[in-house]
Amino acid sequence: MKYFTLIIAFLLFSCATKEDVLLPKSNTSIVKDVQDLSPIYIFFKIEGKDTIADVNRKNSIISTNWIFNIDKRLPLKLVIPEVMKLQEKKRAEKAHKNEKAENYYSYADSVGKNLAFLPFTKVYYAMEKPTNGDLVITFKKGSNIVLVNNEETKKEETLEHIGRIAFFVKPKVYLLFDKNMSYQEYIENKIEFRKLDSYNDEIPKEFIF
Repeated sequence: MKYFTLIIAFLLFSCATKEDVLLPKSNTSIVKDVQDLSPIYIFFKIEGKDTIADVNRKNSIISTNWIFNIDKRLPLKLVIPEVMKLQEKKRAEKAHKNEKAENYYSYADSVGKNLAFLPFTKVYYAMEKPTNGDLVITFKKGSNIVLVNNEETKKEETLEHIGRIAFFVKPKVYLLFDKNMSYQEYIENKIEFRKLDSYNDEIPKEFIF
């Protein structure tokens, strides 16, 4: 019922504005149920020769869980700066702050045929390359090759490769994503490499370069 309500709200919003958000797809659900939520939409728009990330957060309430409905066609260089602004606004709020409120990316589970959610509340983004990091993992646009500390591995072999590296202490992991990568590809990589979250006991950082 909760999914049905969210989907209906999304459809009503799309019909009212004559705009659509094409959500990314995956074959698995990380989180299936989110309650007490506010939707945020980032639309794909063309103005002349330029692609625009058009944000609508009219219905967002600081104290609720925020659901980011982002068009899969947008490149990260347009998406992440808008996400950073919204994250900062929520983190800076004092009067109505809810420590339990989370931020989620929404996507469609093509196997389960349901709306699914990927939490990213604790992630801090930077539009640059890191200057250090024990384990730096780089994802390039449209490539099956992943760089692990500048060493090339096939994407399907990356987690096994990392597991063979001997660390004296738990490494500080930084994820780097190509700024021209589509939001669809970003979500696919985030879901596929969720196991890397276990390395980050502190504040997880992602870099868009």
